[in-house]
Amino acid sequence: MTTPKPTPEQFAQAAKVAAAMRAEVGKALIGHPEVIDAVLCALLAGGHVLVEGVPGLGKTLLVKALARTVSGSFGRIQFTPDLMPADVTGHTLYDPKNQVFTTRRGPVFVNLLLADEINRAPAKTQAALLEVMQEAQVTIEGEAHKLEPPFMVLATQNPIEQEGTYALPEAQLDRFLLKVKIDYPSQADELALVRHVTDGKVGDKLEVEQVQSLVKPSTVTSLQAIAASLRADDTVLDYAIRLVRATRSWAGVVAGAGPRGAISIVRAARAAALLEGRDFVTPDDVKRMALPALRHRIMPSPELELEGRDTDAILKGLLEKIEAPRK
Repeated sequence: MTTPKPTPEQFAQAAKVAAAMRAEVGKALIGHPEVIDAVLCALLAGGHVLVEGVPGLGKTLLVKALARTVSGSFGRIQFTPDLMPADVTGHTLYDPKNQVFTTRRGPVFVNLLLADEINRAPAKTQAALLEVMQEAQVTIEGEAHKLEPPFMVLATQNPIEQEGTYALPEAQLDRFLLKVKIDYPSQADELALVRHVTDGKVGDKLEVEQVQSLVKPSTVTSLQAIAASLRADDTVLDYAIRLVRATRSWAGVVAGAGPRGAISIVRAARAAALLEGRDFVTPDDVKRMALPALRHRIMPSPELELEGRDTDAILKGLLEKIEAPRK
């Protein structure tokens, strides 16, 4: 279903709201503007996002701050090795008093779901999220239950090398629109963070109280519709497709990105344009979103990994070589 083109007034209002959301989330997460932008792009594009980083860099804080800007329902699942699929989706219980089966809905029935440390649970439980992420519905005992839009999964994971982690299945990785990496902050940002957390506060709990609730869930779906309707020229679409096709024959790549890679880049690029207050997509939007949209969709050869060249290094080299269209 194609959405009608917004009026200039509607677009201006949408761009203003998106910029205000960016500013609010920035109050909680210090020193990671590109991470905030990528997560907001995923929300505006109606996609799910995987956030990777070592413990203690603010992954959970970022998700809580985003949930606070949207006054919808928020749920959290802490993934552990003993978590069962029914703990995610819900299950039916027999009520002996009334002699009927009742459905107990799981924590996925929310607008924003934080799947914390998703790669600490076994594949069976990770797969329970697949249908929910793809179909926005849950099947309990053969009965389908639709989720209220907007629905977004924000999953956090520790780097694979850490103890007690399982690699996510490729099918599930592909369901994430973007994969965002949080690195250690710069010295100046770390100083600001330490000062912010320790000044007059007991304990080391990071607060999101200063983040204001800005939009209703219905406003988010309107923003998503406006982002989806932004203009993207054929030259811009062709650039996204050339980038994705190049991953399939690039030296050192065992498995390249599928068509969903190009779709994800374009969806995210439209959201990035809205965040910048533009009603059209530029090649720079595509270039900016290529890394988070493709880094979890390609597989480097073992030889390159031994040399210390990861997917980001490969994709950066590819972006330098593939010529972008002139504006």
